[in-house]
Amino acid sequence: MKKIKVAVIGCGSIAKHRHLPEYANNKAVEIVAVCDIVSDRVTEMAELYNAKAYTDFEELLEKESVDAVSICLPNYLHAPVSIAALNAGSHVLCEKPMATSSKEAEEMIEAAKRNEKKLMIGHNQRFVSSHQKARELIATGEVGKIYSFRTTFGHGGPEGWSADGENSWFFQKEKAFIGAMGDLGVHKADLLRYILNDEFTEVAAFVETNAKENADVDDNAVCILKTERGITGTLAASWAYTAKEDNSTVIYGENATLRLEEDPVNNLIVQYKNGEVVRYELAGIQSNDEDGQTNTHVIDHFVEAIENDEKPLIDGEEGKKSLEVVLGALKSVKEKRIYQLERR
Repeated sequence: MKKIKVAVIGCGSIAKHRHLPEYANNKAVEIVAVCDIVSDRVTEMAELYNAKAYTDFEELLEKESVDAVSICLPNYLHAPVSIAALNAGSHVLCEKPMATSSKEAEEMIEAAKRNEKKLMIGHNQRFVSSHQKARELIATGEVGKIYSFRTTFGHGGPEGWSADGENSWFFQKEKAFIGAMGDLGVHKADLLRYILNDEFTEVAAFVETNAKENADVDDNAVCILKTERGITGTLAASWAYTAKEDNSTVIYGENATLRLEEDPVNNLIVQYKNGEVVRYELAGIQSNDEDGQTNTHVIDHFVEAIENDEKPLIDGEEGKKSLEVVLGALKSVKEKRIYQLERR
């Protein structure tokens, strides 16, 4: 079987610990090229995966004939490099947030359509076992009507795991555009849309920079959200959870409460209103505290979508909807009001 030729553009932590090893473990893939502006970094990855090294993505796209490209770059480069790769005839897996504006996201979606290529956004939380089970329990009616939720994603900050530590682009507004809300909050916005199978219509937010001295982007945010079906809840994103990472979600329903990723052993705990408690021990959620060996299933899903010519679970349209929740939160802060998200 002919292998899918892949290039990875950007060789920082997410590429080193997720994209590259997961591509390498997929028998349908051949990693042919890697790219990073830091020559030592890209040389190391090229040698490790027997790939060709580039420091210029345009040169890579011009010289290499690749079927698919992973975009693992600072946020401000997601859209332009994704569009360039799509125009070069490659399928694209782009890290989140997919873009820095709705306009950029629309341009990415249009480029994918125009070139008849797949565009997938790397929202890995949809593939977590506890999250998929929770979605199933809600969809089948087991939980009954959903009333509310709370979700949080926080850790000590990118300096603890990003390739450049305290000098990381994550802290630079001109490159990151948005901080903890773009790094972590957009994950939870996407997750809730997926689990609840509902769309957000309103958002009110408090977004602050109060934990990182070297940052000019948000490092703490709390949002209040409302869905089309009238479900309300809170979403928190933080780079100030210094003692331990928190990646938990609680769904409050008519018949039961679902507790996801709160317990280190039982990834999903279902507390029924009649007093019954069911504990599920499932595959754990990926954490920045670990060595990166847990399969996120993002790469495998992307590869399968290409092989089977199927729409990815998180295509450009899905990525844009989740991005707009975060953009709406920023507008809520700027305009000091509840922001109405566009209905679809």
